[in-house]
Amino acid sequence: MTDSTDSTDTAFLSDLPLAGTLIASDFEGWSPQLRAEFDEHAHDGKVGSRLLSENDRVRVWEIRLAPGERWHAHRHVLDYFWTAVNGGRSRQHTSDGTTREVSYSAGETRHFTFAEGQYLLHDIENAGDTDLVFTTVEHLDSANSPLPLAAR
Repeated sequence: MTDSTDSTDTAFLSDLPLAGTLIASDFEGWSPQLRAEFDEHAHDGKVGSRLLSENDRVRVWEIRLAPGERWHAHRHVLDYFWTAVNGGRSRQHTSDGTTREVSYSAGETRHFTFAEGQYLLHDIENAGDTDLVFTTVEHLDSANSPLPLAAR
């Protein structure tokens, strides 16, 4: 990665965010296009496909992916949680060069906390055969400043 602040130490993340089955490491299977996307979106704060609500305390996002659809690489810097609206499966690439397959149950929720300078850079692809839907809530009063959002 060309991001000089990239950290492969994800031990600070709570609730085992990199759960699931490790299917590749060391960028195995990553196309040049995927690596370029991670570089291009290394500071992309648009962590969902649709911003549902925002106020001075939170941003509420939806990610809705049809089978085979993916959401591009994005960076989490704010404390947040997600809830799976329905069950399903995903494939995720993370900036440490790993690829994982993750299964979700409806209502499953995970919380993440970031100290100053910490982040998670990843993508998500629906690897199942039904829509995959998440609600994500970011806390704007986190240790890191919110990243700017690209035009919506």
